[in-house]
Amino acid sequence: MGKIHESAIVHESCKIHESVEIGPFCSIGPDVDLGPNCKLHSHVVIKGPSRFEEKNEFFSFCVIGEDTPDLKFEGEQTFLNVGKNNVFREFSKVHRGTNAGLSQTKIGNKNLIMPGVMIAHDCVLGDENILVDNCALAGHVVLDNNVTLGGYTLVHQFCRLGSFSFSGMGSHITMDVPAFTRVAGNPTKPAGINSVALERKSFTPGEISNLKRAYKIFYRDNLRVDEAILKIESECNSSENIKLFLESIKSSSRGILR
Repeated sequence: MGKIHESAIVHESCKIHESVEIGPFCSIGPDVDLGPNCKLHSHVVIKGPSRFEEKNEFFSFCVIGEDTPDLKFEGEQTFLNVGKNNVFREFSKVHRGTNAGLSQTKIGNKNLIMPGVMIAHDCVLGDENILVDNCALAGHVVLDNNVTLGGYTLVHQFCRLGSFSFSGMGSHITMDVPAFTRVAGNPTKPAGINSVALERKSFTPGEISNLKRAYKIFYRDNLRVDEAILKIESECNSSENIKLFLESIKSSSRGILR
């Protein structure tokens, strides 16, 4: 067992690595597995079955691994699986999955979950996503990698946001957002390629220009989705980024925000 404050309540079935720190008045329920160097500040609630790899940090009054309020949930065993180096700030909450979905909610590595954020049942987050204060993901939402959601963004159930996409503050996202795409406003509409983030991630000017060309074809040339895909494939320089942009469009089951 790790360094546990005397006022914390930890269920006997938990697996706590010896390097874990658990602060005052925390409550750790049954079947929780906390990996090396996880840190819980005061008043954290974690429920299971939940698994956390190393170096996750939990701030006061977050509630992680709670039962979902989804009406289809009938108390069946479902899971939360979390990778490494994630931060859960104050009052954030994450629900476990449902058997009607994936039976698990899954969070990858190096995600920043800011205060008041809600991640509902069966969501899947990749790596290095940033969810700014008071965002809410409905059930079954997928965030790929390096997605940034501005404060108060709401994402409808079953939506997918592709890698390096971005939402402005207060966005209401009801359809899928392609990789590299920025959306903003209410009603929320596409607003260009997420150039600032790409520059910060050391994308070259040529790579960004190529993505801007693909974006223009898809959003501004008044083409059907299938026509736009063919034109992008023929006119844009083939690259992994263009392939990722197109894959996020081709794989959409909900439809693309246009």
